[in-house]
Amino acid sequence: MTVQREWFEKDYYKILGVSKDASDKEITKAYRKLAKQYHPDANPGSEEKFKEISAAYDVLGDQTKRKEYDEARSQGPMGGGFGGGAGANFDFKVEDLGDLIGGLFNRGRGTSRGTGPQRGKDLEAEVHLSFEEAAKGATTTVNVVGDSSCSTCGGTGAAPGTVPQVCARCQGSGSISDNQGFFSFSQPCPACGGRGIVVTKACPTCRGTGVERRSRQVKIRIPAGVEPGQRIRIRGKGGPGKNGGPAGDLIVLVHVGRHERFGRSGNDLTITIPISYPEAALGTVISVPTLEGTKISLKVPPGTRSGKTFRVRGRGIPSSKKGGTPGDLLVTVEVWVPESLDQKQRKLLEELAKYTPEPPRD
Repeated sequence: MTVQREWFEKDYYKILGVSKDASDKEITKAYRKLAKQYHPDANPGSEEKFKEISAAYDVLGDQTKRKEYDEARSQGPMGGGFGGGAGANFDFKVEDLGDLIGGLFNRGRGTSRGTGPQRGKDLEAEVHLSFEEAAKGATTTVNVVGDSSCSTCGGTGAAPGTVPQVCARCQGSGSISDNQGFFSFSQPCPACGGRGIVVTKACPTCRGTGVERRSRQVKIRIPAGVEPGQRIRIRGKGGPGKNGGPAGDLIVLVHVGRHERFGRSGNDLTITIPISYPEAALGTVISVPTLEGTKISLKVPPGTRSGKTFRVRGRGIPSSKKGGTPGDLLVTVEVWVPESLDQKQRKLLEELAKYTPEPPRD
């Protein structure tokens, strides 16, 4: 576990406005509310605040990272003395303390800095979806720029036609022991740098590191019902791991376009349908489009007021959560008033006005 200096300086719980014992659901709900409020598309100039909120959720929204964050914060004085002091330039790693103690009793073998499997870095990307793609789900590709396994050697670091050799000095363990009487100290093997292998002929592309920075296309599946500003974690599609460690994750920020006809409120789909005054007064049955491209019939009762909203259960946007229920279709009717009338229409309306009671303006 590598402790980030920022963890000691920032209270992620306070940034999201939740308590330290908040549930995963409460944290996600708080993040989505703040992401909508401070998203740069909706609130220009809030880029830094949005990044801060996203960074907090990236840690607290992941159970493993959240546990590591809580453990690091509980150290208290370490944060102020090492990571939070003015002018400090010290990156504290929890492994260092364990390696020191473990090395004293010959238990630090294979866990010293630079040795053992290390998880790759998380990478970030953005995806732009249409309204329909966000509602129904989609398979698409995103462009990811960052460290990747070398395309020439496949991440081994060895030139084509060769393979890495097991380090003769440490026999592949990545560490060596230095016996000092009662104590036995463990340290990274100087011959292989703690990797446990030696590259006799380095790859010309990555120069033996096994990693190159390049652009690559990653195919991802967007679940149905994804919301604007939501961040999707794609496991194992981030930066490559070191020394046989797992790859990091890819964090995808979702942008959603507008629809010419429908709106969205959470998982509810919204639409406004115009009706005439006679239809509102006498009642009618109107045809309402759905996002699937079909139409449904909706009964408008007599005496319906302009602005009345009708709810059609289950015809909204699917839930992005497994087993979740879809939203509803909210149909708002508005009485349509023509801008101009011909002579016959005007005469009929004037006649109707004689028999229409005065509205309760008071």
